[in-house]
Amino acid sequence: MTTSNLPGGRYPVGDFELTRVGYGAMQLAGPHVFGPPKDRDEAIAVLRAVVELGINHIDTSDYYGPYVTNEIIREALSPYPEDLHLVTKVGARRDEQGGWPSARSPEELRQQVHDNLDHLGLEALDVVNLRMGGFEGAEPGSIAEQFTALAELRQQGLIRHLGLSTVNADQLAEAQAIAPVVCVQNMYNVARRGDDDLVDLTARQGIAFVPYFPLGGFSPLQSGELDTVAKQLDATPLAVALAWLLHRSPNILLIPGTSSVAHLRENVAGAGLELSADALAELDKIGND
Repeated sequence: MTTSNLPGGRYPVGDFELTRVGYGAMQLAGPHVFGPPKDRDEAIAVLRAVVELGINHIDTSDYYGPYVTNEIIREALSPYPEDLHLVTKVGARRDEQGGWPSARSPEELRQQVHDNLDHLGLEALDVVNLRMGGFEGAEPGSIAEQFTALAELRQQGLIRHLGLSTVNADQLAEAQAIAPVVCVQNMYNVARRGDDDLVDLTARQGIAFVPYFPLGGFSPLQSGELDTVAKQLDATPLAVALAWLLHRSPNILLIPGTSSVAHLRENVAGAGLELSADALAELDKIGND
């Protein structure tokens, strides 16, 4: 498989194009995204398979591990292929218990950017997402101080493009008044449709929308409904969820994660699942329950 026949093709992000089927590297760390992986060789093999499949979009963060995932990416792929783009996040850290406390002061954000650069072995980061809310959604409030700190690093040439994570429309507009925003990364899936308006807004503005947790936040009833559609299509629920996202809007980019080469190939193939009008109608009902 090559980039030309990956499901969904590519979408422009800043001055480059990303494959709409990307790869989320979070699961390359150990259990609960903490510590080293059980099988480092398999983790390296997954990353190399990502490139072989033609995927040019890897989503990561230095707080995965912490540091572990970025170090594995560097070991597996550096020197990086010219067309490969690494997208990272800042705004949190890991504590000794494996928690995810926020780390959003300008000083902390600047240090996180430098840490990502060091562990990935890069002179500039392609995209840095500022994570502001919780895992499940945005938290109200200004993000100007934090986004300005990253915009200054962009002006210094350490960051090429800026994105946002777990934000709302007001925060997106506030950030855009400071510097261009090329992507928004929020929880969104066929059951969690709270960001429908934000998906449409970003699509109109040519901003990539990158949903995470394609099976996250489902109620038991919604999971059962998804399973029913998947059985009708002779597919897995994850394949159906990924395919629905690609159908939902042309600006949606996927970042499913896995620590298995076999599952990686299944995810890519699953995203290309054809969904009929009837199947799409059934899936849309899930989000309206």
